[in-house]
Amino acid sequence: MADARPPLEIAKPGLATTVQDLGRPGYYHLGIPLSGAMDREALVAANLLVGNHEGDAALEAVFLGPEIRFAGDATVAVTGADLPPRLDGAEQPGWAAFPVRAGQVLSFGYLKAGARAYIAVAGGLDVPVVLGSRSTYALGALGGHEGRALRAGDRIGVGAPRRPPPAGAALPDALRRRAEPVLRVLPGLYDHRVTAEARERFFADTWKVAPEADRIGYRFRGGRPLDFVPREPPFGAGSDPSNIVDSGYPYGSVQVPGGTEPIVLHRDAVSGGGYFMIGTVIAADMDLIGQLQPHQPMRFARVDMAQALAARRESAERLARVRAALA
Repeated sequence: MADARPPLEIAKPGLATTVQDLGRPGYYHLGIPLSGAMDREALVAANLLVGNHEGDAALEAVFLGPEIRFAGDATVAVTGADLPPRLDGAEQPGWAAFPVRAGQVLSFGYLKAGARAYIAVAGGLDVPVVLGSRSTYALGALGGHEGRALRAGDRIGVGAPRRPPPAGAALPDALRRRAEPVLRVLPGLYDHRVTAEARERFFADTWKVAPEADRIGYRFRGGRPLDFVPREPPFGAGSDPSNIVDSGYPYGSVQVPGGTEPIVLHRDAVSGGGYFMIGTVIAADMDLIGQLQPHQPMRFARVDMAQALAARRESAERLARVRAALA
């Protein structure tokens, strides 16, 4: 980015704060995942609030916000999780743009709802572009700031603002999507490996988000184990009935190792492996997963292709309303 502004200075990094944009599509077949914001809609809203392009790089903070010292004046917006931003200790509005002066410190209060907050700065974050994206893929030490989560003492570059943010920029409450306790799933892939009764139980049971919930995948617990259809293990598959001959994993696919704890693969997921998949979370609900907290109860709901496509249209229409509100 030309005409860069004074950098951000990370005084405290938070729990797992990374640089993310909308990701690097096109390399999954090589084992390099999309990465990018877990809640893409929240990232887009944050960028639009400060006058950035939708896909500019911002910070993704998980559960605990960072403490950031600004070396120059800036405009900032925080969206996603209800993680109250504070400027020199004074609380600022979420889902709205607010000015920051040189020398001021941005910090955050306690998490009230959701899991991931997005911190956009006018001009976007200026870290190296790797394979077409500035997103951090920590498992592969790729992109972002040195391929890792932020640490105290890091300095993050900021680009020059492209245009002034909209006057009084704030997103109406009705357009702020919040996590819901239902994830819609398109069954298939390898669901024939379990009995019809087990499939019904999977969608009838209430599950809880396990502590093992990160950018690679979200694990769920609490439902009844799945019963598998008896078989002779094919050559190349393991002896566990949940094993298959290695296959590609779609984003959002729901694998159930051992038939006990479903795992929904997310932005930093590996591209293939040997566990069967009972279905795939629809694209319209992928953002919601990133805002689920550990131990939060939820359900999987069965949908068909027509319902999945309708949900995708509704998601696109909602995002269009966000763009219009911040034009």
